[in-house]
Amino acid sequence: MKIDSDRLVLGVTTAAFLILYGGGLLLVARGLYRTSAWSRGPAVFAQLIQLFMAYSFWGGGTKAVSVVLAVAAAGVLACVFQKVSMEALTDDPTKDHPVL
Repeated sequence: MKIDSDRLVLGVTTAAFLILYGGGLLLVARGLYRTSAWSRGPAVFAQLIQLFMAYSFWGGGTKAVSVVLAVAAAGVLACVFQKVSMEALTDDPTKDHPVL
């Protein structure tokens, strides 16, 4: 079995992109844990990407995957847009430590 070099390059670059994306998501999660205001935008963007992924999986034998992705993304978005979360993630220099 011979692996075509074009397919190998595509696989390696895709894997590298997904590893970098996962590392970025870990940084965003750390920012949310520390209630850093900068992390709200990337968190929302990542969940919107996940909703589009859920839509792309809809149909055939992947409906369960689609539902799990959509429910998880909707749950995270609901948590990020709660009033308490919005207050904690607001960039307010007068607050030293926001209370959740």
